[in-house]
Amino acid sequence: MNKTGGIVKITGVAARIILSLFALLTAACTVGPDYVRPNPVATMPTTFKELEGWKVAQPNTGIISERWWEIYHDPVLNSLEEQVAISNLNVAVAEAQFRQARALVQVAKAGNFPTLTVGAAATRSQSSSNSGTGISGGTTVSNLQLPVDLTWEVDLWGRIRREVEASQANAQASAADLAAATLSAQAALASDYFQLRVLDAQKQLLDATTAIYRNSLNMTNNRYAAGVAARSDVLQAETQLKSTEAQAIDLGIQRAQLEHAIALLLGKPSAAFSLSSTVLSITVPFIPPGIPSALLERRPDIASSERKVAAANAQVGIAQAAYYPTIQLSAAGGFSSSSLTTWFSWPSRFWSVGPAASVTLFDGGVRDAQSEQAKAAYDATVAAYRETVLTAFQGVEDNLAALRILEEETEVQNQAVRAAQQVVTITTNQYQAGTVAYLNVLVAQSTSLANERTALGLVGQRLAASVLLVKALGGGWIPEKSQ
Repeated sequence: MNKTGGIVKITGVAARIILSLFALLTAACTVGPDYVRPNPVATMPTTFKELEGWKVAQPNTGIISERWWEIYHDPVLNSLEEQVAISNLNVAVAEAQFRQARALVQVAKAGNFPTLTVGAAATRSQSSSNSGTGISGGTTVSNLQLPVDLTWEVDLWGRIRREVEASQANAQASAADLAAATLSAQAALASDYFQLRVLDAQKQLLDATTAIYRNSLNMTNNRYAAGVAARSDVLQAETQLKSTEAQAIDLGIQRAQLEHAIALLLGKPSAAFSLSSTVLSITVPFIPPGIPSALLERRPDIASSERKVAAANAQVGIAQAAYYPTIQLSAAGGFSSSSLTTWFSWPSRFWSVGPAASVTLFDGGVRDAQSEQAKAAYDATVAAYRETVLTAFQGVEDNLAALRILEEETEVQNQAVRAAQQVVTITTNQYQAGTVAYLNVLVAQSTSLANERTALGLVGQRLAASVLLVKALGGGWIPEKSQ
C-alpha cells in the first residue's frame, strides 16, 4: 500500500509539473529580431553593362553546368578537374570544417532535450571524537548511493532556439564555403592548365621558327661561301637562331612551375606528376552570364555571406535572452543506504522534483556590452554581404569586358600576323635577289615571330578571362545540393 501510495503521489506531482510546463511552453516567446534578408544593393541592375553591343555567336541557354570545364572539350582537363574535389587539400579542409559545423547543429539541438546522468558512490567515514558537535566520536559510517539526476532548461525565451538557428545558418554558410573552395580550386586548375598549353604552343612555334632560322643560316652560309654575302649576314643569322633557341629553352621554367602548381591543386607531389606536351586546340566557348540577380542564388560566396548574416542576427536574440530569467526543471531519484544488503531495497529509495528559476540582477554591464557586441557584429556581416555582392558584380563585368575587348584585339592581331608573314616572304625573296640587305630579313622575321607570340598570348588571356567569368558567375553550383 505504501508503494502504491508513493507511486500515486509521485505521479500526481509529475502531472502538475507537466501541466505547468505545458502552460509555460504555450506562452513561450522568442526574443530578438526575426531574420529578414538585407537588401544586397540599393538598386539591383537588370542586366550587365558589358553585355550591351556584345554579339552572341551561340544560343544562350542561360545555364552553366556543374561540370562547367567540359565546355572546353579537353579530355585531359576533364580528367584533372574530376580529381580536384577528391584530392585538393584546401577542399579537404573546407569539407572537414563543414562536417564540424554540421555537428555543432546537433550540439545546439541537444539543448532542447533533458540531461540525464547516473552515478554510483560508496564512502566509509569516521567522525572525530574531538569535533565538539555533540555526536559520539569514533563512529564509523558507510554510505552507498545510486542517484539518477534529470535536468531540463525550459526554453521560455527562445535562447536555445536562437542557438539552433545560428548553428544551422553557420552550417549552411560552411556548405557554401566548401562549394566556393572547390570552385576556386577548379578555376585555378583550369587557368594553370591553359597557361601551360599556351606555353606548349609557344614552344612549338619557337621550335618551328628555329627550323626556319636554321635554313636561313644555311642560306647565308652558302651565299657567303659563294662570295655574294658578307660575313656579317652569317653572324646576324646565327645570332637570331641562338636567341630564338634560348627563348624556347626559357619557356621550360614557366612550364615546370605551372606543372608543379597543378600537382599541388591535385594534392600530389610535384615529382609524381607530369603533363606531356600537346597541340593547342582549345577554343574560347560562349558562357551565358544570365541576369545580375541570379548571382544572389548561384554564387557560393554570396550564399555563405548571407547565411553569416542570419547567424549574426540569431546571436542578437541570444544576447537579449540573457536579460530574462532562466527556468530549469530538475528531478532526482535513486537508492541510498548504509549497508550493501539493503542498498537496493524499496525503503532505501529517495526522490525529489521541482522547478528552479534564476535571474541576474547586476553584472556590471556585461549583458549590455554583449548585446551591443552582437548588434555590431550583425552590422558588420551585413556590410560584408553587400561588399561580396558588389564584388561579384564587378568580377562579372570585368571579365565580360575582357572577353569582348580581347576578341576584338584578337581579330586585329591575326590580321597583323598575316601581314607580317607576307612581309617575311617578300623580304626573303628580295634578299635572295640581292635587292635588300639581310637586316631587312631579320627585322621581318623578328616582327613576324613577335606577332605570332602575341596572338598566342591573347588566346591564353581569353581562356583565362573565360575561366574567371565562370568563377564570377558561381560555376555550376546548385545551392540545394550543396546544403
